[in-house]
Amino acid sequence: MGKNEFIGKKSAAAGGWGALKSCGKRLLQTGKPLSGARTMLKANQPDGFDCPGCAWGDPEHGSSFEFCENGVKAVAWEATQKRVTPDFFAQHRVADLRGWSDYALEHEGRLTHPMVYDRAQDRYVQTTWDEAFAGIARALNALDHPDQAEFYTSGRASNEAAFLYQLFVRLYGTNNFPDCSNMCHEASGVALTEAIGIGKGTVLLEDFEEADAIFVIGQNPGTNHPRMLADLRKATARGAKVVVFNPLKEKGLQRFADPQNKLEMIFGGSEPTSTDYYQPRLGGDMAAVRGMAKVVFAADAQALAEGRPSVLDHAFIREHSHGFEAWKAAVDATPWEQILEQSGLTQDEITRAAGVYLASDRVICTWAMGVTQHRHSVPTIREISNFMFMRGNVGRPGTGLCPVRGHSNVQGDRTVGINEKAPKALIDALEREIGVKMPRARGHNVVQAIGAMLSGEAKAFIGLGGNFARATPDSDLVAQILQRLDLTVHVATKLNHSHLLPGKVSYILPCLGRTEIDKNAKGQRQIVTVEDSMSMVHGSGGINMPASKELRSEVAIVAGMAAATVGSAHVDWAAMAEDYDLIRDLIARVLPAFGDYNTAVRKPRGFWLRNPASEREFNTSTGLANFSPDPLPDQTEWQQADQGEGMLVLQTFRSHDQYNTTIYGMDDRYRGVYGERRVIFINPADLARLGRSAGDIVDLTSHAPDGTTREALAFRLVPYEIPQGCIAGYYPELNLLVPHDAWGEGSFTPVSKSILVSLRPGLQAA
Repeated sequence: MGKNEFIGKKSAAAGGWGALKSCGKRLLQTGKPLSGARTMLKANQPDGFDCPGCAWGDPEHGSSFEFCENGVKAVAWEATQKRVTPDFFAQHRVADLRGWSDYALEHEGRLTHPMVYDRAQDRYVQTTWDEAFAGIARALNALDHPDQAEFYTSGRASNEAAFLYQLFVRLYGTNNFPDCSNMCHEASGVALTEAIGIGKGTVLLEDFEEADAIFVIGQNPGTNHPRMLADLRKATARGAKVVVFNPLKEKGLQRFADPQNKLEMIFGGSEPTSTDYYQPRLGGDMAAVRGMAKVVFAADAQALAEGRPSVLDHAFIREHSHGFEAWKAAVDATPWEQILEQSGLTQDEITRAAGVYLASDRVICTWAMGVTQHRHSVPTIREISNFMFMRGNVGRPGTGLCPVRGHSNVQGDRTVGINEKAPKALIDALEREIGVKMPRARGHNVVQAIGAMLSGEAKAFIGLGGNFARATPDSDLVAQILQRLDLTVHVATKLNHSHLLPGKVSYILPCLGRTEIDKNAKGQRQIVTVEDSMSMVHGSGGINMPASKELRSEVAIVAGMAAATVGSAHVDWAAMAEDYDLIRDLIARVLPAFGDYNTAVRKPRGFWLRNPASEREFNTSTGLANFSPDPLPDQTEWQQADQGEGMLVLQTFRSHDQYNTTIYGMDDRYRGVYGERRVIFINPADLARLGRSAGDIVDLTSHAPDGTTREALAFRLVPYEIPQGCIAGYYPELNLLVPHDAWGEGSFTPVSKSILVSLRPGLQAA
């Protein structure tokens, strides 16, 4: 590919014909496009499956064509006719497969048989399920202590599988639950729990229909949760203001062409998804929100001076909140100079954004990983909460706090017990129901698990889905330490790089996908459930024939490992695997909020898990919504970079043709990149300042406090609308630059949006 051949025409808007063409291409790649199209008609339907993509809610869980481009990609990826059989492993040594790209590995197709690693051959060989479960049990029970094992969970696991998994692990004797949420919205959970008493958002999808203004901070719905675009478009169409704070100009946050609108498709039209767009520097969101609060306080002072009513909601502040005066003092003490330098915005821009807030009676604030993956993410989310509290924008229709999860059931997994912090109420209930003492000591999150494996404290790893080695920070280091373990086990639908890093004993256990029929021994169809970002719990039942007769459900695999490892004296694992209603009955007894779980989940839309904060019931230490007087960070990474010669601050993110670590294709049409992933988006002024040109190949070096040299080689520069001093590129390719021991204060979330780097000419540029 020539120097600039990878740069092509950017989409004028998200969605439209580009989305339809992409859907068609992905369905053709399955080998059975008509079957794939029929499958999509059952996505998010009462008698179908819940989309395995993002966790954005849908209005009726049964309306026509309730899916998006990313949903089609996820289903097509799962429904491929390609297969990775034992013959494939017989033809390929693990050492050779490590040289394959993520894209190449996963496009070989679905795993079909349980496999065990043969070190003498450096190949995986076929095994039986019983032999696999027995081997896993032997390795786990040979450890000196249960805390030497790490039990990872991906957000694709159902509520039933996740609940059974945490029950198995706690009966085994540990709270080591490194979870994908540790790497994304952990900061949201920590901050919201402190602020409102629960680590979830307070909105329902209906609130987006009533809001006067929606503030979208640090998220890109066009790529990460495209169904949100329709709700933003509807909001602007009815006159609501949608205010965006995002460092990059993203198509989905500007305009959306609805592929289901025939006239729009015929005439090439599109509608706006936002009304105001601001581009703060990386790490500058807290300063921007603090600046808006400063404007609101100034407007309030002016109103009172002129004899007009206060612009604050004093009734909410007085009756439902704590700590307002301390926060106001912190805002008053924050100089505009600091706000403007950290945010990178002008005072006029911040004032205009605050004007929207002041003019709106009902406001929603929504955010994602652009906010959560910084050192000061928890204080930033606390500041967002402060900002919403000051005018009572929590606990009323059309208002609320809305962290948007990018994985289909990452919120549900946490709800049913995947939590290394072992909530007392959960442990008490489990002990009461099972009649066995459970561990209560805090376990390991992701970065702690990496540290434990690095030190030799941890000797076993079991992954319920996901691609741990590629999703984590310091991915080169993680690849090394996984191979030192006594045991590695991966429950998966497709082959990925984590499977190619076997410990002394290693298994790949192939599971059913979300779209596939799951029947018990009596031939009865089983359903599972998931929870979306709005705390709605939906049922999901597959409709496609399984990719192999050897596949087992995640529930059955967890039950098999548990029975072999801890026995069935206290839990009838086989019965649970045969009838998921039994699991849901147990969940409801342990977690009463689920109510009549089995009846409620079979309703067309499922049911809502009550969120007390949405009704102004705040289960915090004060019993009130807590303001927080956190100061702005002393220095953001952008400010550090600005003081260094040739330094920049890097954020990692998804391309439009990927989902987490899964690579669907090599294009990113919304950003105008085609056939390539090793790219760095950079401001044209930075190109000139550094003496570079578009298309140049560069190597990146990260500069972390631990002094370790981390390098990413041969990336091509792409000019883009991004603040000066800030650059961006795709994960997982750039995860090796993220230090595993640099995390958000209070959350342990990797700082994947604020990595100090420098560039130098790459080999191909010579």
